[in-house]
Amino acid sequence: MRETIASFLDDCLRRRDEVAFVARRGLRTLRWSYARLATTAFQSARELEARGLKEGDRALIWGENCPEWVAAFFGCALRGVVVVPLDEHSRPEFVARLQQQVAAKLLLHTIAEPTACDLKLPALRLDQLSQAVAHHPSAPYQVDHLKRDHLLEIIFTSGTTAEPKGVCLTHRNLLANLEPLEGELQKYLRWERPFHPIRFLNLLPLSHVFGQLMGIFVPQLLGGEVYFQPSLNPSEIMASVKRHHISVIAAVPRQLDALRDRIERSYAARGRAASFRQALEKAESAHFLKRWWMFHQIHRQFGWKFWAFVSGGAMLDPETEAFWRRLGYAVIQGYGMTETASLVSLNHPFKTTRGSIGKTVPGQEVKLDESGEILVRGENISPGYWGAEAKRLVNEEGWLRTGDIAEMDEAGNLYFKGRKKDVIVTAAGVNIYPADLEAALKAQAEVRDSVVIGVEGARGPEPLAVLIMRQPQADPAEAVRRANQGLSEYQQIRRWVIWPEPDFPRTATTQKVRKHIVAEAVKGLTVQGAVATCCTRSGSDLLPSSAAAPPRPSSALLPLIARITGEAPARLDSSANLVTDLKLDSLGRVELLSALEDLYQIELDEASFTAATTVSDIERLIHEGTQESVTQYPYPEWTHRLPVRLLRLITSYLLILPLTRLMCWVRVRGKERLQELAGPALIVSNHLTMTDHALILSALPGRFRRRLAIAMEGEILRGFRFPPAAVSFFTRLRLLAQYVLVVTIFNVFPLPQKSGFRRSFTFAGEMIDRGYSVLVFPEGRRSEDGRMSPFLGGIGLLAKELNVPVVPVKIDGLFELKQRRQYFARPGQVSVTFGEPVKFSADDDSSQITKDLEQRVAAL
Repeated sequence: MRETIASFLDDCLRRRDEVAFVARRGLRTLRWSYARLATTAFQSARELEARGLKEGDRALIWGENCPEWVAAFFGCALRGVVVVPLDEHSRPEFVARLQQQVAAKLLLHTIAEPTACDLKLPALRLDQLSQAVAHHPSAPYQVDHLKRDHLLEIIFTSGTTAEPKGVCLTHRNLLANLEPLEGELQKYLRWERPFHPIRFLNLLPLSHVFGQLMGIFVPQLLGGEVYFQPSLNPSEIMASVKRHHISVIAAVPRQLDALRDRIERSYAARGRAASFRQALEKAESAHFLKRWWMFHQIHRQFGWKFWAFVSGGAMLDPETEAFWRRLGYAVIQGYGMTETASLVSLNHPFKTTRGSIGKTVPGQEVKLDESGEILVRGENISPGYWGAEAKRLVNEEGWLRTGDIAEMDEAGNLYFKGRKKDVIVTAAGVNIYPADLEAALKAQAEVRDSVVIGVEGARGPEPLAVLIMRQPQADPAEAVRRANQGLSEYQQIRRWVIWPEPDFPRTATTQKVRKHIVAEAVKGLTVQGAVATCCTRSGSDLLPSSAAAPPRPSSALLPLIARITGEAPARLDSSANLVTDLKLDSLGRVELLSALEDLYQIELDEASFTAATTVSDIERLIHEGTQESVTQYPYPEWTHRLPVRLLRLITSYLLILPLTRLMCWVRVRGKERLQELAGPALIVSNHLTMTDHALILSALPGRFRRRLAIAMEGEILRGFRFPPAAVSFFTRLRLLAQYVLVVTIFNVFPLPQKSGFRRSFTFAGEMIDRGYSVLVFPEGRRSEDGRMSPFLGGIGLLAKELNVPVVPVKIDGLFELKQRRQYFARPGQVSVTFGEPVKFSADDDSSQITKDLEQRVAAL
């Protein structure tokens, strides 16, 4: 039996160099071994000791999911310091208010400007944790003083209420849920060996106890690997699953909905929506292997190793569960709350029951009272809320009232029905569970999302449906009519409204809809008569009318634009221009695009977004959701396989280099500045002719020449690979040959000029991770007069996020040859000069980096 959570570090030491965590930092990929996790945790505990933190003191951990977050968590556990985890997107005023309650003595963070909270306490950057604690011994830290009932963490959760509460969790609470899981998993370890390591893609914040369960502890019980995904864009999630050979995705239900929507839209864009729905219906009664084969194209998109979703934190839509199961994937649901250390019930991975939130976790007791409310008793239950020690969470018999309604079958499977406070009790005394009505509404093709709340009608309480439609022109009356066909008479929906924003207000971690906010909004609108009829057709009907005031954008856009622009615009309405009014350059628009995708968990067409000029254009794109017209650029993986690499090396030394030196034997200056560079680098150069890359290639030392990736104008490369349909067959063959040759010989990849460079930047990071240096021409086009053009802003972001030395390069004398159409140069007539390598910090401003690099190249 484990005594404390710190015992997991003993397992880490036994696994040594096996990979524990993989995470993105900027454009790079970090890999942490189990041994590194353990030693950094030991060193972190000693750092806390050196800073004077003792048992019972509190420390805030505020930041994104990363390996350092986990090391800091274990370091606090070893020292007896109580962790107060905060969501990455917590607002400064919220953090400041919590600090007044917990009086933490240290802040561990990845937030760029924590000083905005005015916390006035020592801080340590998580991304600098390894360096900050490296001087401490890495030997195991003694924890004889720790016991199971010691306080481990305080998790502040607002749930769906306005005021957050700090739930105290002990080592005993978490172990009460982990030990039964460990015992069950031991039975299957021999079957896991052929698939080892099991890789988990964790989309849950570590600030939430369910995120800790699936991001820290459960994978360790299997010796698995955990991948932290910063973006919630469905396409990027699917790409990560395939690229990293993920086995299990841990997510909240909304993320499963977003992935489902992504797949359905892809079929609709190809005109195959009807056939896809028919195939799903047929798959309902098909054998697992047949379902897998029927949808093997989808399995190919996710990769062949992926097989299961673990969903928790909120109720999963039954239609979404059925969707993934019919595709051949396992969907494992659980139920719990922060007060129960995340778990109360859990489905068995190989014995799932449709629509069920599972059976009671061993060691706990569950019963339903006369109203169906779930009551829980066990060692996993929190001892209480922070600052309210006198108030017990359980009654005299040890039962915790969860406030949730469920049904239980004879086999002990629980079926979630909703929050007790959300149940609508009609004048006839009949209970209407909103979850049943919401499921019926979401099953309609026109409805993107729905919330059902209780309102007072002419005959007592009745349900009101608040709808978000997929298209503004969709008919809600028809969708509600079809939904009613599958509902009982007492459940019939007679009134509805259209929610005016792209999404409902949600909690930060579990993405639950804040129904009390929706109810308050509708209540205010009811007073104005906005829901007086049973068919409110337009979202604009929900807004107070004002002929003088311009239309206001969705409230969710306000904090996003304020964060990205640095300040809230003085006059922000739907006609506000992104460039002239909001001062967003191309990179700013891309940052806004990424933030919107993560907020709404949709995919936006970067080309359409680049063309968008006003806030209303953005709102329209958000309402339309995923775009299938995303510009395609080729990023071939085959160019990095051994046979192609050998062919490229042979061609380079036997053909390209001799031919280049025959035509132009360049004078190389500053080559000695590269002697100390051992790893990959970002090389930036001015751009004069189509042969610039060949000249730089000939001037580079051999170790860079052998592993170099070259960024090429994406539109040209795409034209080679995907020419217009009107192009003749022979021209298509010639362009394909050009594409294969240039990609094979020079290892080029596309760097688009207009849109799509997010994927290009990611690919550059992958090249650096593989040990390749990257050559970029930041001007974006060849010089027309021999003078340097201003560097494009993207190079600053690229240099910042690649986190490698940047080598400035300048080519001289080549433009004069180009003007004279002279194809052979005298030795030394053309020169390539290498500047001093420079490295930039993640805190440096991208625009300043761009200016600095431009000046460095110009000065060579």
